[in-house]
Amino acid sequence: MGRTELVRGELAVMLPTGGRHGTAAMRIGRVLAEFVDRHELGEVLAAETGFVLARDPDTVRAPDVAFVRRGRAIGDGFIEGAPDLAVEVLSPSDRPGYMREKVAEWLEAGACAVWVVDPIEQTAHVHTPDCEPIALGVADTLTGGELLPGFELRLAALFR
Repeated sequence: MGRTELVRGELAVMLPTGGRHGTAAMRIGRVLAEFVDRHELGEVLAAETGFVLARDPDTVRAPDVAFVRRGRAIGDGFIEGAPDLAVEVLSPSDRPGYMREKVAEWLEAGACAVWVVDPIEQTAHVHTPDCEPIALGVADTLTGGELLPGFELRLAALFR
């Protein structure tokens, strides 16, 4: 059984992902969590964590990896608002329009950044509010920008 998301009041079942997707998400999550923990910046959360992006009708989404800054309330239920960073790892079945919609929802709900990682093409796109996306290739390094100063992840290491 895959995870579920509540989108505009309708329940959507998300199918389980494949190995390449899971490996990329885990590597990003591990490196990000180590950095965040070392610098006491907040929490890195797993894919099953739901974030309430809108109400009436409710939209609850779960990114593949999320970062929430220190000081934000994280309880037992869904977290109100977008994470500060949402990481989406593309699956072969993800349609481009669907991913653009998800990125827009994350940013409109208050995310400071959205990273869209494509393990097949070995690319990453960094989306921030009011800016054009930044495209990165396997020879590039993904950085944390103003949100996570000093964070670096070489994409070659991610896609090895």
